[in-house]
Amino acid sequence: MSADTTLPNDTLLTTPLHALHLELGARMVPFAGYSMPVQYPAGLMAEHLHTRQAAGLFDVSHMGQLRLVGPDASAALESLMPVDVIDLSVGKQRYGLLLNDAGGIIDDLMFVNRDVAHGGDIFIVVNGACKHGDLAHMQARIGSRCTIEPQFDRALLALQGPQAVTALARLIPGVAQLIFMTGMPVIWQGADLYITRSGYTGEDGFEISLPASAAEAFARALLAQPEVRPIGLGARNSLRLEAGLCLYGQDIDATTTPVEAGLNWAMQKVRRSGGARAGGFPGADTVLGQLDGTKALQRKRVGLIALQRVPVREHVVLHNEAGQVIGEVTSGLLGPSLNQAVAMAYVQAEYAAAGTLVNAMVRGKHVPMQVSPMPFVPTRYFRGPV
Repeated sequence: MSADTTLPNDTLLTTPLHALHLELGARMVPFAGYSMPVQYPAGLMAEHLHTRQAAGLFDVSHMGQLRLVGPDASAALESLMPVDVIDLSVGKQRYGLLLNDAGGIIDDLMFVNRDVAHGGDIFIVVNGACKHGDLAHMQARIGSRCTIEPQFDRALLALQGPQAVTALARLIPGVAQLIFMTGMPVIWQGADLYITRSGYTGEDGFEISLPASAAEAFARALLAQPEVRPIGLGARNSLRLEAGLCLYGQDIDATTTPVEAGLNWAMQKVRRSGGARAGGFPGADTVLGQLDGTKALQRKRVGLIALQRVPVREHVVLHNEAGQVIGEVTSGLLGPSLNQAVAMAYVQAEYAAAGTLVNAMVRGKHVPMQVSPMPFVPTRYFRGPV
């Protein structure tokens, strides 16, 4: 995960949990304009493995939260993305992609249809470094169709791991009824929370939006549970990479289309060619052409596993067997759960098939890598009783 080093420390923003992070001994770094905990005294490896085995608490309050309100809110948001918003049921959540007119990804986000009192209520979480740009983009494109309410002052916590439901249910018993990608409003000690069963680690877990004034008390209540430990951005990065999930600004950006990024699954049939509401979003000609095969893909995002125990980091160049440059790594590290070096990269389309061998140039030496399906670690989202 790349820290944001463009701002001096004295100009960094802080989250409502800043004092708690310092109390817990966190090492703080600049990220997305905020002072954020990259790790705690236990260290990245221990934090990563604890989240896989029990429950980890992440402060993600740097992310941006917004509401779209009004009877046209769903249709308005759908006009900005190649995603089905209109048909999303109340209480259901979905992954979305804001696109520019070239089909490039302005940001990726999560949204849920809350439909409070049938007036139209879409709750959105966007990336921290993009939130002000996203807000301006939405205001310019759909501000006349619905009310856009930034909630950048609210806190956001993520509780992730196989024991997250056990820990959270002690504070809020009703959360056990949620399944993956659903949400519910809750009152906790007088504070209004909105909880979704989602996250960005590949594990079961929850994201909790709550007022800044309640964040520290709620975080302490969670940390008092025996399953829960605080987890920093370092382990959040390694967990999401093992889960094959993109980091905005590294694996996807405004020059990347959803099809190049392998995010075809995020674009429902109703928005594709032949669908009832096909197209009508920015960059539709490019994106639908790539989906249909009428526009050739020059590159594709792939997973890579190193055949040697050598970490391969972002920006490392990839060669084919003949020594020609055929791609570049966008994220990479030694996967703590796997004890293997894993990476994501963009390669020329003809090298994207699983099993293809490529060479990563690390300090002047070739590290052989093999194109691998993702996720690298199987996901364990809770989709309901088996």
